[in-house]
Amino acid sequence: MDLIEKLHPAYDALLAAGIKYGFDVCMAILIVIVGWWISNRVANALRRALGRTNADTTLTPVLASLALWAIRVIAIVAALGKFGIAAASILTVLGAAGLAIGLALQGTLQNIAAGLMLLLLRPFRVGDYIEGIGTTAGTVNEIGLFTTRLTKADGIVMFVPNSTIWANPVTNYSANERRRVVVNFHVPHQQSVEHVLASLKTMVESDSRIVDQPARPWIAVTDYTDTGVKINVGAWTRTGDHANVQADLLRQIQPLTKPEPAPSVDEPVSA
Repeated sequence: MDLIEKLHPAYDALLAAGIKYGFDVCMAILIVIVGWWISNRVANALRRALGRTNADTTLTPVLASLALWAIRVIAIVAALGKFGIAAASILTVLGAAGLAIGLALQGTLQNIAAGLMLLLLRPFRVGDYIEGIGTTAGTVNEIGLFTTRLTKADGIVMFVPNSTIWANPVTNYSANERRRVVVNFHVPHQQSVEHVLASLKTMVESDSRIVDQPARPWIAVTDYTDTGVKINVGAWTRTGDHANVQADLLRQIQPLTKPEPAPSVDEPVSA
């Protein structure tokens, strides 16, 4: 009996501590569960909202993921606060850890920052054909946080770091609906220039893929050289037809660059 009476204060202390800290543990778990639930609901709502707009298909999961983890981090910080850990101390530790990680992964963070800028400013979209520095050229398949995936003209897939694309000039061939076809060639002096110009005019006017906007086709003599006459052909076409129109013009122009055959002279018949 004396032993039970001696252990009774310790039992009361343990019971009080269990009630106090058990309540804090339950509240912390509840905060994390509610935070996880809210983060999933917000992320799904953001996906649906962006899905109803013209937002890029790559931008939607990135923004949803950022919102998801931002809410979860807030929930974790609030849960740790139930154990007496100040939010300022947690943020200080996270800031110091983030600084160390940032210094160690400097190049990776540059790619993430560049990927976010590409997604937000959108100098090109999925499906556009772009050309950058070096061998960077192809159709954009995906704009990720670290790399941009391209498919080259020969079907080979290329992964380019976002920082490389962001820090260098990029030509977007799909940005405009129309693109200008330009062909320069020489006509030998033996060939009739007026005949060539008339043939070119007929050739351009008969091609339905050539349009009059933003400007009508332009055909003119641009220079005279020792080897012949330089002629320039410029015509606007839809971006998707550009390569085919240029190839067809080159094929049809090629016979015009040959000199006309000299008229045959019958040899006198010897008596």
